[in-house]
Amino acid sequence: MGDGGGSLHVSNDSNGLDDDNGDQSLILDIYPLSSYYFSSKEALPIKDESVADRLQRMKSNYSAHGLRTCVEAVILVELFKHPHILLLQVRNCMFKLPGGRLRPGESEIDGLKRKLSRKLCVNPDADGIPWEVGECLGVWWRHDFGTSLSRDLPSKVKNPKECTKLFIVRLPDCRKFVAPKNLKLLAIPLCQINKNQETYGPVISGVPEMLSKFTINIIED
Repeated sequence: MGDGGGSLHVSNDSNGLDDDNGDQSLILDIYPLSSYYFSSKEALPIKDESVADRLQRMKSNYSAHGLRTCVEAVILVELFKHPHILLLQVRNCMFKLPGGRLRPGESEIDGLKRKLSRKLCVNPDADGIPWEVGECLGVWWRHDFGTSLSRDLPSKVKNPKECTKLFIVRLPDCRKFVAPKNLKLLAIPLCQINKNQETYGPVISGVPEMLSKFTINIIED
């Protein structure tokens, strides 16, 4: 990618890529943002009014259920010939990948599909268009309640408090997104989030690097 993400491979090919020399699973087709319809629905309750509230909720959940396991989706679209990532913005300041915490005993794939449907659809069945959850991009760990997520888990950390896994979610060529009124669904250029921890945090800003093993194939109208 020429705009600050040099390890990212982008191709423009309306007919798809020839897979004679590569692994088809590492080709990520993305479609124009104009292929999708966006609407809104009733607001979702905000669980944490402050950092202290979130910290207390994490401690309570850890006491009840142990390690907090979260799953988040990396969803890409094309805009202005460049790959963009779909992010949720909370209170016009904090950015999040779509996803959330798994229920006890819930599988990662089922949990992510449930969270995507809850936050981006009208109905629990994904409005009739199943979510295509693909490869796991990476795993992030929270060593303690007051620390940020990190890709490293040192051997000295015996009881991490949170594990977050990122998955590619491939979109069809059309879909309706229905986001809660109190969350903004935004398409942000990958080059803008690349290594920009101050604005997007360590996980989101690390997505372009995690995508470096993929060839992003832009399917034009």
